[in-house]
Amino acid sequence: MMIDPSNMAMGGMGMGMDRDPKTGVPDRGETIQISSLALLKMLKHGRAGVPLEVMGLMLGSFVDDYVIKVDDVFAMPQSGTGVSVEAVDPVFQAEMLEMLKKTGRSENVVGWYHSHPGFGPWLSNVDVQTQISFERLHPRCVAVVVDPVQSVRGKVVIDAFRSIPQMSLITGQEPRQTTSNLGHLMRPSYVSLVHGCGTTYYNMPIDYRKNTLEEQMLINLKQKEWVEGLLMKGFDTLTEENNTQLKEMKTMTDLLNERITDETAALQSENPHKEILVPVGKVDPKKRLQGCIQTSIETNLNQILGVMLSTAAF
Repeated sequence: MMIDPSNMAMGGMGMGMDRDPKTGVPDRGETIQISSLALLKMLKHGRAGVPLEVMGLMLGSFVDDYVIKVDDVFAMPQSGTGVSVEAVDPVFQAEMLEMLKKTGRSENVVGWYHSHPGFGPWLSNVDVQTQISFERLHPRCVAVVVDPVQSVRGKVVIDAFRSIPQMSLITGQEPRQTTSNLGHLMRPSYVSLVHGCGTTYYNMPIDYRKNTLEEQMLINLKQKEWVEGLLMKGFDTLTEENNTQLKEMKTMTDLLNERITDETAALQSENPHKEILVPVGKVDPKKRLQGCIQTSIETNLNQILGVMLSTAAF
């Protein structure tokens, strides 16, 4: 993916680097901290572009020699495949950064991201050249690759990379000079090793940090809209659900009575502990009964309130 990063304003601290003495590949003590907002926006942008590749810029800060924070991202008007990519308009970059400054966003560009739909996170030769152009502006810029196709619920296929200067490979000079004992050292995937990871670029560990507002945002994503609580069900459907709940409650009540009887008999026996451990791992009738009662009450109360509101309004 070709990009013209010449209009970006960047800032940061010194470069931190070293090699792993066992494997010989550059050490990965530096950590990329990606916020929940930035991760969601990258995934949403990547899914919207499938089957084409998409890309954007990452906004954040270089906290110290070992931490790079990514607070937000914004998409670029670009699309392409694995072999052809449209050129990015440098005017759009300059205008976007200028608008962000007007809204009080003082973050610097800490790197770029793009998607590999279906074929995993790694850097192609064109991607490596793009990353090198970013590192000319700041040596600690990072390239993040996300796979929106392989990313499933509960797992995001993503990785962060930085190029290895070819001159350091020729002269034997260490591409990194400092390292940290914090952070998980990620092993590169087999696909990335085939495509030059450890020789032309190295991967870096990614950490996800959530503040209070981001936690509340993620919780609200799973909540239903308040209007759904006022929607009325058909009376035939409600009657059928009530009958199902009553049958379930009767079954759980009988099971609870049997459990109480067995436990009472076990406590009166000579070896009570042996018999009390029998129900472990089975269905808890008490909790199931409480859940059925709560669901039945909520459903019927919503129906009654809906009928009352409809009667008063219409």
